[in-house]
Amino acid sequence: MKILRRGAIALVLLLLAVALYLWLAPPGLLRVGANYSAKIVCSNVFLAGRDADEVLRVDVQAPGISLLRAMRVSVDLEHGVVRAGFLGFIGHGLAVARPGMGCTVLPDGNLESLGAAPGTAQPSAADLVAAHLSAAETSAPDTSAAPAQAPPGVDSASMAPILADDKLAGPGMRALLVIDHGRIVGERYAPGFTAATPLLGWSMTKTVVAGLIGMLVKDGKLSLDQSGFWPQVPGDGRDKIRLADLLAMSSGLRFNEEYGAVSDVTSMLYLQPDMAGFAMGQPLAHPVGTVWSYSSGTAVILSHIMQDAAGDGRAFVKERLFKPLGMRSAVIESDEHGTLVGSSYMYATARDWGKYAQFLLQDGVWRGQELLPSGYVAMMASPVAASQGEYGHGQVWLWGSEAATPGVNPDAAFGIPGDTFWMSGHDGQSIAVVRSRQLAVVRLGLTPYSDGYSPQPLLKAVLGAIR
Repeated sequence: MKILRRGAIALVLLLLAVALYLWLAPPGLLRVGANYSAKIVCSNVFLAGRDADEVLRVDVQAPGISLLRAMRVSVDLEHGVVRAGFLGFIGHGLAVARPGMGCTVLPDGNLESLGAAPGTAQPSAADLVAAHLSAAETSAPDTSAAPAQAPPGVDSASMAPILADDKLAGPGMRALLVIDHGRIVGERYAPGFTAATPLLGWSMTKTVVAGLIGMLVKDGKLSLDQSGFWPQVPGDGRDKIRLADLLAMSSGLRFNEEYGAVSDVTSMLYLQPDMAGFAMGQPLAHPVGTVWSYSSGTAVILSHIMQDAAGDGRAFVKERLFKPLGMRSAVIESDEHGTLVGSSYMYATARDWGKYAQFLLQDGVWRGQELLPSGYVAMMASPVAASQGEYGHGQVWLWGSEAATPGVNPDAAFGIPGDTFWMSGHDGQSIAVVRSRQLAVVRLGLTPYSDGYSPQPLLKAVLGAIR
């Protein structure tokens, strides 16, 4: 019995030692999971007004990643602080909400860096949510550029059966919106979500950043042929990367976009206080402009360039894009250093996402005002040769979805017009922009890649219903 007791004591001590070690020096993967959990819960609680336990269960744990099922979170509603950890204490996940700015991950745990330490005067959860949701207006997109005699199209009743088809909507659908010639002709929301609920677009944010870059090109503050964004490292090749190369995902910079482990993209989003510095520090893997390589790091670099050129980047985004378009719910969240995470972190209602799509359908003109250079949207949708026609020169997909077979054009397979381009994001976010039909179809939700969902059948059905 003494031997058994000693063995049990030794086992307990070993487990305590392992737990202490993991608490003091958690592996990178646990830190990624903890910061991801804190960030997702924070944004959905303080931007969308959702229940923290529901978000943890449905958004973080349900998609099936085993590591995340053991995450636990605590929410300080008074100070806007969310903490998360593996088993509740391993990983030190931390995110903070700030008025009008959404949530920020703090990988170094430094609350003081944002002036958000416990005990300081932070708005309450109710104040943050009320302020954001009151801005989530539900007005329709702009119709000022629609033809005087718009095609008859369809009414909402005719579109309803298509949007009600769960197979077309896909598993995990949260919002569907159909805009025909500037008119909303169909809309559907999952239980618990409404037209006033801001939803995460993930990589659809990249296309918004491309539009912001275009505005600065129109202002003369940037040019597509401009280079020299790496002046501190002349001679290693990065100083030759042009703005156009970044927009086309052809910079040549090394960047591992794989998810599910500690890769460049997960490290950037959840372990790096300075995301732009991390992305810009990557070496060249290919000669500039010769290889297409999808990279969230590239999009964060573009955000950094946009903010530098604009001066006050957050004010520029709000005053030059969100405010004119009436996108009152929209917010692009930032990293700890203040760089807007233009690769991944824009929240907006489905209708506000639809306004941006309508803005692109109108070639960057809104209520008679030309906000983008003439021909800029056409440039965005022109194919990058090195992508084999899959990607455009302005952070858009020309044919593709997360579940698409590499090398196979799903748009062509479904008879979708060839001038269609897509905004596409992680977990099944998509906006189809069909220029020849003046049509946009917004689909938002939580649909992991493993579900095999493709938005093309939905778009085909919508196209078939609209004359």
